[in-house]
Amino acid sequence: MMKLKVKNAKCSVRFRKFLGGSVLKGTVFNRWDGVDTHLTVESDAPADKLAHLIKNAKAGCFAEGLITQQVPLTSTIEVNGKPFHLGGVTKD
Repeated sequence: MMKLKVKNAKCSVRFRKFLGGSVLKGTVFNRWDGVDTHLTVESDAPADKLAHLIKNAKAGCFAEGLITQQVPLTSTIEVNGKPFHLGGVTKD
């Protein structure tokens, strides 16, 4: 689409999260402290063209969008082939 030559590109992602509480006591919780990405690009293309490419890639990334935007979550549960309603989790 942008007709840029990229020799190599790598992206590493680090998830910083915490899981705590007790399964037996029913107090399990998780907390996200952050997500870090590191992009490495090898290309002879001009910096302004690479900046445009990288901005487009980040703006179109589903994973980054899920983390940076508030996304509605709808949960359904099925047990033994029948709908299972759980207060505070599924729509009753």
